[in-house]
Amino acid sequence: MVNRILALRLFEAFSIQRWNDRIRPIELCAMDMHAFKAVLTFIIGKIEEDNGAEIDWNYIIEGIVFGLLNNIALSDIKAQVVSKIKKEHAEQLNEINKWVIKQNKILFQNKGEKLEERFENFLKTNLKPGDSSKKKEDKILHAAQKISTYREFLIIKQVNANFPKIEEIENQLTGDLSAYHDLEAVNSIEHKKPLYNAICLIEQLRYQVRWSQTPRIPHTSVLGHSLYVALLSFFISNEYGFCKKRIVNNFYSALFHDIAESVTRDIISPVKRATTDLPKIVKKIEKDFLDTELYPNLPDSIVNCIKDFTGDNIEGDDEFEFKDRIIKEGKRVIFENKSGSLREINNYNKDEYQPIDGTIIKLCDGIAAFIEASRSIEYGITSKHLFDGFSAIRNQYLSRENQFEFDVQEFFLSFD
Repeated sequence: MVNRILALRLFEAFSIQRWNDRIRPIELCAMDMHAFKAVLTFIIGKIEEDNGAEIDWNYIIEGIVFGLLNNIALSDIKAQVVSKIKKEHAEQLNEINKWVIKQNKILFQNKGEKLEERFENFLKTNLKPGDSSKKKEDKILHAAQKISTYREFLIIKQVNANFPKIEEIENQLTGDLSAYHDLEAVNSIEHKKPLYNAICLIEQLRYQVRWSQTPRIPHTSVLGHSLYVALLSFFISNEYGFCKKRIVNNFYSALFHDIAESVTRDIISPVKRATTDLPKIVKKIEKDFLDTELYPNLPDSIVNCIKDFTGDNIEGDDEFEFKDRIIKEGKRVIFENKSGSLREINNYNKDEYQPIDGTIIKLCDGIAAFIEASRSIEYGITSKHLFDGFSAIRNQYLSRENQFEFDVQEFFLSFD
């Protein structure tokens, strides 16, 4: 199950610093890099799908999840060192993989049939796009990682201009990207077409710090938080045997659930609740900004998907991203689920219904905020905002009965 061990292991990615042998004007962490990579995989993959390619989205999502778990385990080893070991020391690579599998074994207990086996297979083929039968999916994953890494490099480039090898690093990165020019989205981004503007706007979520009104360790960004929510939803969805489309929809619905903040910035919950009508007003403003600033730079197919993931394609001012829903007779059908039970939507656990578990995403969003607050408090950096947030989320879920087979009480009590 999604327990304390899994939640804290995934959260470690917020503390893994990237480019930490260089001058950095801002903190760059592993979670944020993988979060932007996850967004890019969807955009690149969806455009390839529009062009006629068959995309295995479950394979891509597992590549994101497994890549991050591998990164967490090998956090102290530079990418160049890992790459050299892969090329020149196959036996040692095999031993490293065994060690990584051992480190993560506990995370895969009760997480779905053969998930651990697929993680092992990922380690064997990781960073070798031509070795897998899923060539297109591997290429999308690696292209997204290269772009996300290159965008980080552009941030540190100017302040490191006088250091040796900075030009060599840039030539290496741009050279690596040239291998993916056959992917339409990569070409569009490199030539700064409208898609590039959308990417830059979404990328701003990497730099928006959550809980910005209070000191906290570690800092978490809006985009990193969104991936964390998606990771939790991935493990819950696999644990309970959800169909493939349901796993994909839950992952990307979680990943994009805060996308409106790319154009409005974070509006904290107490402010949203300051007046009765303010939440509806904010929701309307968010939709208007997305329609005028972000969506015109994206293909219609991607816009339609994001609107479906976030519930913005449903008429009304409610938070439909946190409602369970399916497609029936060509329309989204909402389940109120006031009791928190997923029993009704479980009757539609088939790909044809395109289920989205909004209540799971809401739970994972709450868990993420709880972990963000509790970690900082445990590290000794606290404030009234953090303690109030920690207590409110904990008490909210401890007062409820178990939801959708997930023992929320056991989870939150494990942090006492």
